[in-house]
Amino acid sequence: MTKSIAITVRIDPETSVLLDHLAAATKRSKSFLAGAAISDYVEKETAILAGIEAGIEDREAGRVVAHEKVMDNIDQIIDEWGQNKS
Repeated sequence: MTKSIAITVRIDPETSVLLDHLAAATKRSKSFLAGAAISDYVEKETAILAGIEAGIEDREAGRVVAHEKVMDNIDQIIDEWGQNKS
């Protein structure tokens, strides 16, 4: 089993009541649920940050397309799709 590290967090009373109910309903400890929530949050935010950093690297390397060009391409695709529907 992997080691875990204990941390202390503060939550508002309403969240505490909801957490109590969820823990009871799922037969999990509040600590387990809080750990799972933190893990999910960190994973999601890490992926978002990686995407932002990749975008910055692309911009700095010149791997970008001007917004106007993208919008022109989208407008053209929409126009062609509309013509094919007629």
